[in-house]
Amino acid sequence: MKAKKKWVKSYHSIIRNIAEKILGPYCRFRYNVTIEKFIPDKKQPYLILMNHQTAFDQFFVGMAFRGPVYYVASEDLFSLGFISKLLSFLVAPIPIKKQATDLNAIKTCVKVSREGGTIALFPEGNRTYHGKTLYFKPSIVKLVRLLKLPVIIFKVEGGFGIHPRWSDVVRKGKMKVSLATIIQPTEYSSLSDDELYHTLCDYLYVDENLSLENFYHKKSAERVERFLYVCPHCGLTAFESKNDLFWCKKCMDKIQYLPNKKLSSTVEKSSAPFTDLGRWYDYQCDFISNLDLTPYEDTPIDQYRVKIFKVILYKKKELLFSHGLLSLYGNRITINDISLFFDDISSITVLGKNKVNIYHKDLVYQIKGDSSFNGLKYVNIYHHYRNNKRGNNDEQFLGL
Repeated sequence: MKAKKKWVKSYHSIIRNIAEKILGPYCRFRYNVTIEKFIPDKKQPYLILMNHQTAFDQFFVGMAFRGPVYYVASEDLFSLGFISKLLSFLVAPIPIKKQATDLNAIKTCVKVSREGGTIALFPEGNRTYHGKTLYFKPSIVKLVRLLKLPVIIFKVEGGFGIHPRWSDVVRKGKMKVSLATIIQPTEYSSLSDDELYHTLCDYLYVDENLSLENFYHKKSAERVERFLYVCPHCGLTAFESKNDLFWCKKCMDKIQYLPNKKLSSTVEKSSAPFTDLGRWYDYQCDFISNLDLTPYEDTPIDQYRVKIFKVILYKKKELLFSHGLLSLYGNRITINDISLFFDDISSITVLGKNKVNIYHKDLVYQIKGDSSFNGLKYVNIYHHYRNNKRGNNDEQFLGL
């Protein structure tokens, strides 16, 4: 009988050390990050949890933890052909389907832990758009109990100020990655599932809007239209931005994004509708959660010209349309003349800054828009529809 291949390889330690020598100085220079080190017991595997603020958070884990780490990563990373194969060989990340219960990912985590490997994941599954730690599913508790590993929690602070998810530019400022706590199995075994979940939430929660640290860049507001799409004066809309200003394309109300992440009106003796993007996000979610989608079953909420790919999971992507017409309705998404009804979609998730994956029956479509494309809108409207369909009228979770 052929022996099963090991996931944990001895050369992963060598790759990790080389990567730190190369990427460590770059990360520190680019993000001006201070990282608290943790030196593990070499014979003890761990489960590492972190909140998610920047595209480099996984590298910060590698710099904080002395030893190879096996990262749970979105399946999109495994659909890049040769690049995916190279990454799998070098660092062996664990693939997982976003916004879905992935039994294969859970089995792989168990396999890695039994082989003595340390696992790292971001419970939120997404980077924050607005500076606050996102909702994550209580099912993380089941994984903690299944693996029976000491849980290390690292907290990222200042990352949203340095490089917001919606922005293309890195600002001048400071951020840090610190060790929040270590929870031993003997400690969490005595907690109920609800107690353990809220303990994890408390340690992982950060609200960057409460900090008044300054982060400087002349283009600090540019591309906020990837995140905002509801105006308190106009409702559903689109925004434009330039330098440190952004404005609604309907009412043209201009807002300035300040170095301390606060918002200010450009009109004399007038105040911005919200003090920060965190509060604007809360308003946007409330607006969508109370939006009647019926009028939009015939009239599109949004239309955009985008690139459309078919994703062959864990292999590659095939371009279907280089300039396809994407339309968002109250009960479906259309791609040219293809209708993808929400009832037939198992999940919609936003990737990076301007990509969206649509899981429709047994197919996965990836939408890639231009630099102003707002993928969050598609995720929020889909989840609002599903909440209404299930009778969850009080449910506020809109996908992130």
